[in-house]
Amino acid sequence: MNAVVRRRHFANLVSRMLILAATLFVLAFLVWICGVLLYEGFSAFKPTLFTEMTPPPGESGGLANAIVGSLMLVGVAMLVSTPIGLLAGTYLNEYGKGTWLASVVRFVNDVLLAKPSILAGLFVYEIIVAPMGGFSGWAGSAALAIIAIPVVVRTTEDMMNLVPNSMREAAYALGASRSRVILSVSYRAARVGITTGVILAVARISGETAPLLFTSLNNQFWSTDMSHSIANLPVMIFQFAMNPYPDWQALAWAGALLITLTILVLSIISRVFLRSANSQH
Repeated sequence: MNAVVRRRHFANLVSRMLILAATLFVLAFLVWICGVLLYEGFSAFKPTLFTEMTPPPGESGGLANAIVGSLMLVGVAMLVSTPIGLLAGTYLNEYGKGTWLASVVRFVNDVLLAKPSILAGLFVYEIIVAPMGGFSGWAGSAALAIIAIPVVVRTTEDMMNLVPNSMREAAYALGASRSRVILSVSYRAARVGITTGVILAVARISGETAPLLFTSLNNQFWSTDMSHSIANLPVMIFQFAMNPYPDWQALAWAGALLITLTILVLSIISRVFLRSANSQH
């Protein structure tokens, strides 16, 4: 028996050492990447970054047009994806439990949630960009919306599923209709979690590059016309980083740091909201 115990203790010690070594290995690369990003990004982080447009090679400039373009693309995408995701998640939890249609919708949503983002860009290219004969901001927002919808659907369904059925039953006992129960009970109890899902969706699509390469592409000039190519941070970073000009590469580092900090802030906010939602339940 003592030999068995010693062998188990030895196996446990070896396993813990391997897990610790793997964790340190991953953390070392993470710290390395973040360190390089912070060093290179902050060296180009200047006030002009937010006030001047992307410059030609050899001149100073900023990312104002790319920042505004990204905000427009993400904003339109969320205006489309939020109500669709909210209604689909509501159906899955409140109306479709146990039905074949809900199972199909949930399966399709899971597939969309795990798909490569470039597929969304190719799909939108075929149905919008090619027929219109050119890239556009609307096509970029459509691709981002396709990526964001599954996130909102999954979070909405999960958060509404946490609402106790006793609360719904109490509302039904008072004579409330199903629609009134959903609006006044389910949505109100799950509003923090649903908001978290929307924030997570924003963080999910903010740094997407592949779908925008096939839809909105990029624009070196100031433009808010969504019917044509529009500047955006992800594609700008991709293009500037691949060029040999040091000033463009510095702007690419600054743009990458800006997106990273934005996603970090959104992730922290979503976790705070989610923790608040869990504490309420």
